[in-house]
Amino acid sequence: MLKEKYQQEIDDILSRYPVKRSALIPLLYVAQRDQGYVTEVAMKEIAQILKLTPPQVYETITFYTMLNLKPVGKFHIQVCKSLMCALVGSDTVIGWIKTKLGIVPAETTADGLFTLSAVECLAACGTAPMMQINDDYYERLTEEKMDRILADLRSTGTSALKSGPYMWPEPIGSADRSSS
Repeated sequence: MLKEKYQQEIDDILSRYPVKRSALIPLLYVAQRDQGYVTEVAMKEIAQILKLTPPQVYETITFYTMLNLKPVGKFHIQVCKSLMCALVGSDTVIGWIKTKLGIVPAETTADGLFTLSAVECLAACGTAPMMQINDDYYERLTEEKMDRILADLRSTGTSALKSGPYMWPEPIGSADRSSS
């Protein structure tokens, strides 16, 4: 199925790795892009391509939070729950989302727009509390920012409040953390 649809891309990916197994994550991304998540059929096909067992593929998928085993909403909200983020308000962020969208981690809104996941470190400790929505970071979150982000995503599919994939932490006192 994947091979039929993406043969050229799969061949290109495989050509980059002298050890086939090293192509596992890039091939999982191809599968996830195809269906929005990695299906059991895709896992088995990737295992066959790489000469792995399906459990070897499954264990990789379950290790990484960026890979999904079930469908997610159009906007996949991932809130960092590591210790550092927890100390500065990740539970509060999850509470705001629960209030505003009516979902808790591992749930999707009835309209299929939003899925909430609690994940481990997203490498933005210095700009927490934060969340990642699809590939974009939203840092130094406040309830007002959360309202605007959700409204923007609903109306235009993007938000100007995204900060990109990473912001460097600023020294304490060098910036007003609530205005960024």
